[in-house]
This record gives sequence, C-alpha cells and structure tokens, in this order.
Amino acid sequence: MLNLALTGFIALLFALGLRRPFVWVLAYLYVDILLPQKVSWGFLSQVPISLVAFVLAFAGWALLDDKRDSRFTLRQGLIALLLVYCGITTMTADFPVEAAAKWAWVWKALVFALFLPLTLRTRLRIEAAALIMVLSIGAIIIDGGIKSLAGGGGYGTLRLFVPDNAGIYEGSTLSMMAIATIPLIWWLARHGTLFKPGKPVWLFAAALTFACLLIPVGTQTRTGLLCIGLLGVLALRSVKRRVLYVTLVGAALVVAIPFLPASYTQRMGTIEHHGADQSASTRVAVWKWTLEYVKDHPFGGGFDAFRGNKIRIETRRAVGEGNTVSVAVDEAFDQARAYHSSYFEMLGEQGWPGLVLWLWLQASGLWQMERVRARWKKRTAEDETWQAPLASALQYAHLIYLAGSLFVGIAFQPFMFMIIGLQCGLWSYLRRTGVPVRPQVRKLGTALPVRVRAQ
Repeated sequence: MLNLALTGFIALLFALGLRRPFVWVLAYLYVDILLPQKVSWGFLSQVPISLVAFVLAFAGWALLDDKRDSRFTLRQGLIALLLVYCGITTMTADFPVEAAAKWAWVWKALVFALFLPLTLRTRLRIEAAALIMVLSIGAIIIDGGIKSLAGGGGYGTLRLFVPDNAGIYEGSTLSMMAIATIPLIWWLARHGTLFKPGKPVWLFAAALTFACLLIPVGTQTRTGLLCIGLLGVLALRSVKRRVLYVTLVGAALVVAIPFLPASYTQRMGTIEHHGADQSASTRVAVWKWTLEYVKDHPFGGGFDAFRGNKIRIETRRAVGEGNTVSVAVDEAFDQARAYHSSYFEMLGEQGWPGLVLWLWLQASGLWQMERVRARWKKRTAEDETWQAPLASALQYAHLIYLAGSLFVGIAFQPFMFMIIGLQCGLWSYLRRTGVPVRPQVRKLGTALPVRVRAQ
C-alpha cells in the first residue's frame, strides 16, 4: 500500500504540473527531501525519479512559466561562483573517484538553489515552497518521533523510512534540520493562506513541533541538544512576555529530564567532558590536520580530501579512587576520518577561496533577512504582516544550521540550500513589490509617483 500511495502521489504531482508548471518545482522539493525512490521497493525504485523531477522543474519554468518578474540576486551569483569553483576543484581532486561521487549530488543542490528563487515570484509560491519543505521533512520527523516515543531510538540506531544513515536521514543532520524547521512550522501556522490558521492547524503545528524536539532524543545526538538551546535563546527575541517564557521553558525542562533515557543523558554528559570522548578528540585532531593541510594546499584538495589524513588521538580518563585519582592518557592512531564540521569541510575541500565564498553566502543571507525584518516589522496592514515573521523564521533556521554545522560536515546539505533559495526568493520578491518609488521632482503635466504595495 505504501508503494502504491507514493507512486500515485508523485504521478498526481507530475500530472498537475501539466496545468501549473510550478507544481513540478514543488514535486522536486518533495522528492529530494523525502527520497521516495528509496522508501519504495517497486516502480519508483527503478526510475531516476529525482532526475525526472529536476528536468521537469527546469523545463516547466523555461518553456511554460511567466518570467517577467524573475530576478537574479547577488546571492545567486555567489552560488554560481561556488558551483564553478567546486567544479574546478573536482577536476583536480586528490581522490578523483570519491570526489566525482560527491559532485554528482552537490552540483544538483547548488543549481536548484540558484534556480528556485527565479520561480518564487508571488507570495503564494513562496508559501507553497515552504509548506512542501515542512511537510516533506515533517513526514520523516513524525516517523522518527513515534519510534522515539516507543523506545526505538539510540545513537545511529533510530530506523526511519530509509535505512541509509546518510543525507538528511543521518542522525545529527536530521536533528539539526528538525529544530531548524520549527520556526517555519509556526510561521505557516500563523500566517499561512493555503491552510488558514485555526484550531486544527495549531494542533498539528504543536504536535509536529513536539516530534521535532523528540528527534534529538531519539537519535541521541549532541548537535540536536545544542540546536534546541540556541532556538530557545533566539525565541527570546520574538516573545512578548519573556519572564513567563523563561519560566515555562525551565519548568518544561525540569519535568522532561526524569523521562529522558539514561543512555541519552550519559551521551549528553560528554559535551562537558569532551576530553574523555574519543569521538570529540578525533574531531579536534582532524581539524588540526586540516589547518596544516591548507598551508600547502590553499585551494583545497577537492571533495573527500579528508581521505588523505593520518591523525594521532589522545583521550584522558580518571584512574583510581578517593585521594589516589590520577589522569591516564590513552593514545590511538587513525586515518581517513571525516571533518565533522562544515567549516573545516569547506576549508579542506575548497581551500580558502571556497570557504570565503561559502561564508559570504551565509552571512549575506543573515543580513538580508535582518533587513527585511527591520523594514516590515512595524507595518500593520493586512497584507504586510507576514513578511517580517517569515524573514525571522528563515534567519533562525539559518543560525541553527550555522551553529549545528560546527560539528557536522554538511556544508552542501540540499535542505539548507533550499532554505537559502527561499531567502533569495523572499528578498527578490519584496525588493520588487514592497519598495516605494523614490520621490522625484514633478514636471508639469506628469503624475506623482505611486507607492507599490506588496501583493
């Protein structure tokens, strides 16, 4: 039944795209996030459904869609530069075969992020893209949340739709993206027009938020806990009654802690005592190796350049009891260990130029969303109250990603580049529809400039 349902739903999306080509863009978002071709075991698993949706999305826009309001932004230019630069480093990579395998999906994520803003020329399209993204990742999150409640969680053992522990289904990545999705969930619940705010929408948003918070528990990832803490701090900026908010959050933590699995609390304890954790010590050793590597390879070594590392790892543990406790240092050696940090991933693979481009892309997104928020937050007209909250939601999601990616190597995570595409689309749309015409000296017989209102 699941196989038939997935096949029928995708067929329906493709059919609707014949009448509304933008639906093919939504279909690609759904396919690239949920990966139904991996969930299915029948027809979909035998067809390159992601490539089909990718081609249809581009062809539909190029041949059938109205392009008069499409705009190319500076950040899309940065994505294009990053795409070209990564292509060059792939051709000169230290490990050509492995680099080509990663390039096979990275270029698609970058090209789609470059393309998506061109299609988001109305509020309805922006909202529809955000909704499909939330519901697609929400299906994975609900599955993981239910299994976490049922006691099926554990580090690296939480089984979701796809058995692969890779991509968005990887534990740390899913934990981070689940928490980053929460601001978008509540923007849709408060300002959505496709599903208008009401009791059913609010109940679903609350349940999905609870499932998002369960994912870090079910996956037992430290990154997820850090992201929850950051979201709690960021929320202080938007809430009106901060004292009440802090009180309720503190009470919720006190109530929740006794119900957490012992294995989860033990793993979270390694955040403070990271020197005794070999996983954390390995990451530090790889980061040191990367800094040494780029001294001789300032332009990076291409995708998967970490395969050339050989590292020495030190961990410390307490030995003895009472007044005779001493610290023992254990030594181990390893090689070909991944970066476990998006920042060092960019530095090692793309060198200093790639890291600068990537950081510029991230920082400019935060700045643009802050500009939008500042410009629209005091407006009260009926059609002018959704822009600032959406900018804040996208900014919070971005900050959570940047914090979590300190410890996870997901510099090219497709879901995050979709969020960047949403940011570019919102920025371009509001620049076109929401900026008043500059006053000019009126000549005899000419009309005064008219203020353009947001649609």
